[in-house]
Amino acid sequence: MENMNIYKAALKKRLAVLDVRMHSIDSELDQPKDHDLGKQVVEIETEEVLEGLGHAAQNEVIAIRQALDRISKSTYGECLECGSKISDERLSVLPATPLCKVCAAKNA
Repeated sequence: MENMNIYKAALKKRLAVLDVRMHSIDSELDQPKDHDLGKQVVEIETEEVLEGLGHAAQNEVIAIRQALDRISKSTYGECLECGSKISDERLSVLPATPLCKVCAAKNA
């Protein structure tokens, strides 16, 4: 696959962005609570949002690491479900995707 280096670079770049984001979220979550009860309610709601974003980032990190592993094993770009080639168009938009468009639609 001629675009392999492009996909690998995009995956590593996204991994670096997620690393910064996750550290930022952790830092925000480590902040002490305000003594004002009204502000604590807002802080708790904000923490719930941050935790959700953190979980989404963790899941994306896992998917990216799996994609990088597939690159190292020369199986990147092959659908994990049906074995067909994942289109370059799909990989350009979703470089960590393990599924072709047809299998992704079936699993949606």
